[in-house]
Amino acid sequence: MKKIIFSFLISSLAGFSTLLGLIPCFIKNKNKDGVIAFSLSFSAGVMIAISLTSLIPEALELVNKNFKLFFSCILLSIFIVLGIIFSMTIDQKIDNYISNNQLYKLGIISVIALMLHNIPEGITTFISSSVDLKLGIILAISIALHNIPEGISIAVPIYYSTGSIKKAFIYTLISGFSELFGAVLAYLFLAKYVNDLMLGIILSTTAGIMIHISMYELIPSAFNYEQKKVTFIALMIGAIVMLLCTLII
Repeated sequence: MKKIIFSFLISSLAGFSTLLGLIPCFIKNKNKDGVIAFSLSFSAGVMIAISLTSLIPEALELVNKNFKLFFSCILLSIFIVLGIIFSMTIDQKIDNYISNNQLYKLGIISVIALMLHNIPEGITTFISSSVDLKLGIILAISIALHNIPEGISIAVPIYYSTGSIKKAFIYTLISGFSELFGAVLAYLFLAKYVNDLMLGIILSTTAGIMIHISMYELIPSAFNYEQKKVTFIALMIGAIVMLLCTLII
């Protein structure tokens, strides 16, 4: 029972580290456009790095346990494309309601995408922690480190589009809570049924969603603020930070 409680605690801490993404909203800076451009491109760099160096390789490793390498690559490619198509569909649906506020729309899309990303993370963290507490802690630290810039991708657009720190907090909290929701799902229903193939499909679909958001939403939106130098630098820093986190953890 104690291990179950620790597993929920670890999953919660990993998820709610997303709230640290609110920090840029409290930084007083006269160059508002620079802050937004930096935050968006930094988040894009992190998401692209996560997708290419973590989600896709991990998904391939999981699926490859069930199928040969060639078929595994084909299967993952299909679900990455499906993730991109899903993200494009959500983008278009949201555009019908809030097309007059591009920054706010970007924040909402990020919430949806990161909820889908965090639920399987919560499942994985809970299951790993319940089997091996040390492994769960290591995994949670890794997730917490990349949840911070993911929180930025929600908090900054919401805050600067609405001027409300409360709304930025609520939307970021929802994203973080989805990790705990994943842990609850794992405990109640999925622990016995989640397999490598299912997790691999979820991870590859999530990678497609995050790649689309980064390339189609975050980076173009950052360039709209005419801060090209800041955008390029932040993009590189985001990717490098994520790569270093991956290597360290």
